[in-house]
Amino acid sequence: MNTSKEHYTFELSNKVTRQKISFKNRYGITLSGDLYLPKNTGTEKLSALAISGPFGAVKQQSSGLYANQMSERGFIALAFDASYTGESSGEPRNVASPDINTEDFSAAVDFLGLQKNVDRNKIGIIGICGFAGFALNATAIDKRVKAVATTSMYDMTRVMSKGYYDATTLEQRSQLLEQLGQQRWKDAENGKPANGSRNLPESLKGDEPQFVKEYFDYYRTSRGFHTNSVNSNGAWLVTNPISFMNMPILTYIKEISPRPILLIAGENAHSRYFSEDAFKMANEPKELLIIPNAVHVDLYDKVDVIPFDKLDAFFKEHLK
Repeated sequence: MNTSKEHYTFELSNKVTRQKISFKNRYGITLSGDLYLPKNTGTEKLSALAISGPFGAVKQQSSGLYANQMSERGFIALAFDASYTGESSGEPRNVASPDINTEDFSAAVDFLGLQKNVDRNKIGIIGICGFAGFALNATAIDKRVKAVATTSMYDMTRVMSKGYYDATTLEQRSQLLEQLGQQRWKDAENGKPANGSRNLPESLKGDEPQFVKEYFDYYRTSRGFHTNSVNSNGAWLVTNPISFMNMPILTYIKEISPRPILLIAGENAHSRYFSEDAFKMANEPKELLIIPNAVHVDLYDKVDVIPFDKLDAFFKEHLK
């Protein structure tokens, strides 16, 4: 596996240029991004996309691949590392927040709207996996976003607070909150937050759930490994779930309307129900696209499976 921090998990298109940029969010955190620009575009202002995810990934992985592909199709695309992760700033490291990660998208819109070659009235968002939920939340609150698409969506607030398929009982939830409260005292006493267990193991034993094996196949192999990625190489803080436990980020999804939503999920993805439920909650215009035979991580990097032509058509129709 390539352990260089400069490593990208995909090849840069010869139709695209990539430049490193940075911008600050409303909380003063400096976000690190890559701006993808189509070559030979002339002086016309272009439509732009802010792209991030999956949860625990970095811009050299899926979001950069998406930005590369969409820039090939004529969009200016910004892939960025979330606050507290990757090359973005924020201390302590490897912590997430439904509020701050939602803000990260709006800060990316700030940056894009200041670029002379961007039409600030034609800005959209793509959110992948856990950042799909934040993308929907950002679009609901930020009227500057004209269209939003998600792939392999997770609602991180739902899965952390209720478990997969909402299976966590009130007793289990209460027990977890008790443990998290006790951990806060330990962290306060030690003067720093404790790291949790690794997101993915060094190797598989073979009895893991299928979706864990699929994550491993992406994050822990040469296919998608990146040394900066929490999922490839690290752990979230033990107390990371706290802010997710009582902050449902899809509460205002209906307010995205009349701006359009495109939700894309794999037919065999363990996460498919998140997209289906978000689709039911949202108002028109909305579309749910199920990719035959695909699993969750297929939509991270398989360019023959990810419907980039559909994403292209969706944003060209609605960013006008």
